[in-house]
Amino acid sequence: MAILNADLHCHSVVSDGTLTPEALAARAKANGVELWALTDHDEIGGQHRAAAAAAAEGMHYLTGTEVSVTFAGETVHIVGLGFDPDDPAMRAGLEATRGGRGARAQEMAAQLAQVGIKGAYEGALRYVGNPELISRTHFARFLVEIGACRDTPEVFRKYLTEGKPGYVPHRWASLKDAVHWITDAGGMAVIAHPARYKFTPNEEYALFSEFKAHGGRAVEVVTGSHTAAEAVRYAATAKEFGLAASRGSDFHSPDESHTDLGRLPWLPGDLTPVWELLADRIR
Repeated sequence: MAILNADLHCHSVVSDGTLTPEALAARAKANGVELWALTDHDEIGGQHRAAAAAAAEGMHYLTGTEVSVTFAGETVHIVGLGFDPDDPAMRAGLEATRGGRGARAQEMAAQLAQVGIKGAYEGALRYVGNPELISRTHFARFLVEIGACRDTPEVFRKYLTEGKPGYVPHRWASLKDAVHWITDAGGMAVIAHPARYKFTPNEEYALFSEFKAHGGRAVEVVTGSHTAAEAVRYAATAKEFGLAASRGSDFHSPDESHTDLGRLPWLPGDLTPVWELLADRIR
């Protein structure tokens, strides 16, 4: 079961991707994806479209989202899979999480204006499908458009990160709330791309321990930002904490993403894939 082309992490125009749910479904199918999930940031408004598009393409589908969480002063992402997309408590929680993005974006634009980059808020809005979800990614695309940087990696070296112009922290959901929204809606909570977080070993251990204590059940082992060595490391972490393993590209755009939909290494065969535990939730 580890040898299944599942891609359970990607983004559409509903959050900060550049393709519609329908275009993502077509791209996933063309790349051989057998089981797909759309996981927009703090948003499940594209789920019914994505499920219908997957069915039209002949792919199996799991509902998905990626919830922004603050843990130990860092932003951590928790993917939810296989939940009821019409669950009212989950919808309310995600709406509250999205609520602070507008004020944060205005403050980011004000900082950029102080270093000579005018009109950043309006410029970023041109790249936003859902204004409630304006994010650093949209600002980065504007900075590339105006020639302030060559590409988005250069943006994040010069701007929008801690200690650089345009960085504004935001307090997201708690880890406990995010896991409970997902699990109470019948889904499974997954720690997304764990190698990306700048935690000490003790902080990372605390993250996994608290995540499991709140009912979290899986971790992304194979993902677009993990090296082969990091996949091995988090395969061991999955075993240590008794977690299932997930696989997802974190695809955002044909022009920006390093890993395309479905173009990932296989999960190690000695791990339990999330889709085995969510078989009754697959459409």
